[in-house]
Amino acid sequence: MKAIEMKNFGPSENLQLADVTLRPIEPTEVKVRVYAAGVNPSDVYTSTGTYAIKPALPYTPGLDGAGVVEEIGALVKDVQVGDRVFVASLPGKTTGTFAQMVICDAHFVMQLPEHISFEQGAALGIPALTAFRAVVQKGHVEAYHTVLIHGASGAVGLQAVQIAKSIGALVIGTASREEGKALVKAAGADYVVDHLTPDNVEAVLELTNGNRPDIIIEFLANENLATDLQLIAEFGKIIIVGNRGEVTINPRVIMQKECDVTGMVLFNLTDDMHHVLMTSVTMLLNANKLTPIVGHRYALADVGQAFDAVMAGEHNGKVILTIE
Repeated sequence: MKAIEMKNFGPSENLQLADVTLRPIEPTEVKVRVYAAGVNPSDVYTSTGTYAIKPALPYTPGLDGAGVVEEIGALVKDVQVGDRVFVASLPGKTTGTFAQMVICDAHFVMQLPEHISFEQGAALGIPALTAFRAVVQKGHVEAYHTVLIHGASGAVGLQAVQIAKSIGALVIGTASREEGKALVKAAGADYVVDHLTPDNVEAVLELTNGNRPDIIIEFLANENLATDLQLIAEFGKIIIVGNRGEVTINPRVIMQKECDVTGMVLFNLTDDMHHVLMTSVTMLLNANKLTPIVGHRYALADVGQAFDAVMAGEHNGKVILTIE
């Protein structure tokens, strides 16, 4: 089969299309014919060899994808050959979705509703599970809450908007480009504003009649955490989903507001916790309360361009690979 193979860590040029032979499946595993795969920032970080996760070389990247079940192990009961599925795996648990075929444990595969395309299915995985964990499991969002999603035009942010709105919360999203703002609004946000700084937090307060956000979902804490602390309501929660460096804050603000600042990363999850998230996301899909937004498509052979675009933040929504 055709697959992306990385023989050495480093720049995107090291991602090469190759002919690869898959190993046989184990009794608890499934083999999926992949038609689309999702590209996540973590995939790019891993490829550099400087990330916390460092797979053995050579390896095929990719944790997320969608396609059709080709083969199941003897102990697999929840999916059948021919099922349309999405794959949402964890590092070390898959042969890599940047390929025509992928093998992973059946726990990381869920049936894909007919109204969700393979490309949309590939946009689930890490973004959908992250969004659900941030909004529901960490933020405990309720219908009476005001939620600020600071950086809502990315793959995770757009799904976080939809999940928060499905609960009934008032949602404010931020984005830097007009295209991104339009996507955030289309995803259901009540209000869309520019990324916040200490100089424009009044813009949010004006929208909410002076009521501060109860929950803030933060995607770039090294730039925004101090502003988030300035804006958050008393007893509020700030959920840190993304960060690219260090930040200086005054902990006294946390004391004065008695707010909670917490972080999360999916790679800490047990298999059972991961499966709960996948089941919860599937329920939202079936209820038409979640529709993944594909931002840009690249052919499998152009994966290097996709990696560069993800790191440069060139696209809103989810970047995916289409696989023939």
